[in-house]
Amino acid sequence: MDSLYQERSDASMKTLSLSLLSHLVCVGILSATSAADLKVNRPNIVLIFSDDQGWNDVGAYGSEIPTPNIDRLAKEGIKFTHFYSASSICTPSRFGLLTGRNPSRSHDRLLGALMFMAEEDKVRGIHSDETTIATVLRDQAGYDTALIGKWHLGHGAPSFLPVNHGFDLFRGHTGGCIDYFTMTYGKIPDWYHGLDLVSENGYATELIADEATHYLESRAKSEKPFFLYLAYNAPHFGKGYSPKDDAPVNIMQAQAADLKRVASIEDKVRREFAAMTVNLDDGVGQVLETLDQTGLADNTLVIFLTDHGGDPVYGGSNLPLRGTKATLFEGGLRVPCVMRWPGQIQPGTVIDQPVGSLDLFPTFCSLGGVETDDHVLDGIDLSPWLLHESAEMKEREFFWELGAHAELDRQTWAALRSGSWKYLRSPTEGEFLFDLAADPNEEQNLAEVHPERLAELRQHWETRAEAYRSASSSLAP
Repeated sequence: MDSLYQERSDASMKTLSLSLLSHLVCVGILSATSAADLKVNRPNIVLIFSDDQGWNDVGAYGSEIPTPNIDRLAKEGIKFTHFYSASSICTPSRFGLLTGRNPSRSHDRLLGALMFMAEEDKVRGIHSDETTIATVLRDQAGYDTALIGKWHLGHGAPSFLPVNHGFDLFRGHTGGCIDYFTMTYGKIPDWYHGLDLVSENGYATELIADEATHYLESRAKSEKPFFLYLAYNAPHFGKGYSPKDDAPVNIMQAQAADLKRVASIEDKVRREFAAMTVNLDDGVGQVLETLDQTGLADNTLVIFLTDHGGDPVYGGSNLPLRGTKATLFEGGLRVPCVMRWPGQIQPGTVIDQPVGSLDLFPTFCSLGGVETDDHVLDGIDLSPWLLHESAEMKEREFFWELGAHAELDRQTWAALRSGSWKYLRSPTEGEFLFDLAADPNEEQNLAEVHPERLAELRQHWETRAEAYRSASSSLAP
């Protein structure tokens, strides 16, 4: 057996397990398994994270794109209707997911995408004391941990790479996107096995699925639980190369056979996006089949979610939600999220309470028996709803911030959700106030109707922003 796959995955398995359990408990749908049993018989965890796939890009959420395998997870488990990403941009969404900390706290103020060829971004990324859930679960709970796919949290030095941030195994790429056929960023190699660049050819989505299959097969007889973070680059556009300009170029890279499967979609770019999406869904199906064949399925929590909203320029759709990737409207932040855990999650469950990716870290730690006193976290521990069978969740605040990014012509954004109220500041349209309970698609700006509420939420945002900036500055290396 490949020695690179002889890795501890206890931490990872714990992570997904805890997250799912917490959410399930919140609505009283967990089976009779006790918390004590869960700490002894920890499930394996497979966390599937797709890229630039929006609210209307998954069949279970109303899309015309067929995604039967992702939909299967919703049918056999939980579908969340208000699951929020930590950001509407790739790098900060991943920072929040893996650290449990708002991206505004990050040393390097990771509030925009790290650019693979930008000199300034070669010295930016996740730092050694910005602890990932993989590190905690591996070192304190004994999990095997693996990352297969996209990293996008630093590429300029080995210290930024996943193997130095809690992942025993890393096979994939470090930049924001990749050529699906050559595994390069333009013409620059970016496919790693651990710390080593390697040459790979094929189709990136399928390579990632094949690596996941290999890893799962290697864990079949292990007594240790595993955490597999399966971070697809699909259906994000590919990063091709223009010989004429000697420069990278954004390009949709669907395979011919997949295009035939979605031939009924008339718009060319949407059809290409759909073709890349059905190939991704095939990969999810391959993972589920491997879990079945290896006998791992019954003790494995599988979570599928996307990193943020889709980009209509490259075929994504967030309808009927307002906004897109790189905005802080609901279409940029609310993401599809489904979870399955056979025997523990009641099939066909729908959870409407607002939760988010920042909640996964503290919940996993609590359910895994790991203390979090030494960690600064911004999510809430959902395990009390498991332990005390609470059916209701208190109202809470969600904070988001996007930084300016000259290369991508992006400006700063601000947003805060408190209960059903949401404050938003756009760089071009000014301030908004929405009541999401009455107006989930953000069609009616109530800023002039409720000026006191607007001022209150604006102040809440400013207070949090200043606290996060101060924390980032005080921790900077």
